[in-house]
Amino acid sequence: MLVRLEHVNLCVRDVDGMTQFLQTAFPDFQIRHDQKNEDGSRWVHIGTHETYLTLNHATKEPDGSFRPYSGRPGVNHLAYEVDDVEAIRTRLMAAGYNESTPPHSHPHRKRVYFVDAEGNDWEFVQYFSDDPKERNDYEKAEG
Repeated sequence: MLVRLEHVNLCVRDVDGMTQFLQTAFPDFQIRHDQKNEDGSRWVHIGTHETYLTLNHATKEPDGSFRPYSGRPGVNHLAYEVDDVEAIRTRLMAAGYNESTPPHSHPHRKRVYFVDAEGNDWEFVQYFSDDPKERNDYEKAEG
């Protein structure tokens, strides 16, 4: 059975700002579609031919701000597997984005986390092994 995440749909305050974050992390991401609805709200599909994100312009502010890892319902982070995590780290830092978690050290993977201008946390992980036991090892200390 084929299972893969085709897309994620996010509601954001600043569609252009989120587009800039994503294209900084992933220079290959292209805008697949950009549309304004009759009510003036905007939505964008950004990504590759295989995977993308939908960015919907938020029309309301939340009752309270969501903080990842606070124990409240919501998405703590989105994670992308990449082939060069240091290149993404370098691009995002050069563009002024902040790491949200210190880089992790593990013999079979490296992860970095960045927060976008909306306050969303993003994980980028690079694996150094094709062996699932090594890739998914939780016993070796990270940090």
